[in-house]
Amino acid sequence: MNDTDRIKYLRIALIVVGLIFIFGLWTLTVIWPSGWSWHTEGRSEYLEMILGIYVTLGVFLILASRNPMMHLSLIWFTVWSSVVHAIIMAVESVVNTQHIGHLWGDVAALLIVAAVLATLTPRQHQCLTEPNR
Repeated sequence: MNDTDRIKYLRIALIVVGLIFIFGLWTLTVIWPSGWSWHTEGRSEYLEMILGIYVTLGVFLILASRNPMMHLSLIWFTVWSSVVHAIIMAVESVVNTQHIGHLWGDVAALLIVAAVLATLTPRQHQCLTEPNR
C-alpha cells in the first residue's frame, strides 16, 4: 500500500475510532458490562473518568483526521497508550478472574485500535514546515 492510500485509510480509521470513543464506549458498558465496565455496582466515578478521557481523545482523533501527518504524536500516543492500557487490564483480568470478560472486550478492542492505527500510519514523513534538503 502506498502512503497516499495509507493516509486515506488512516483518516477513515481516525474518524471511526474517534466516533467509537465518543459514542460507543458508554453504550458497550451498558450492553456488555462484564467486558467493558470495571465497576458495575451503582455509580462509578472511575467509569465517568475513563469515558471523559476517551471522549476527549475521540474528539481530537476526529480533528486529527483532517491532516493526520500533522498529528503523528497524537496518533502514536493513541497507539502506545492503548497497548499499555490493554496490557495492564489483561494482567488485572487474569489475576482477578471476575474480570476475565475484559480479555474479550476492552482489552481486545484496545489492541485492535493500536494495531490498525500503527499499521496505517506512515513511518517516514517530511514535515511540511521542514526546509528542503
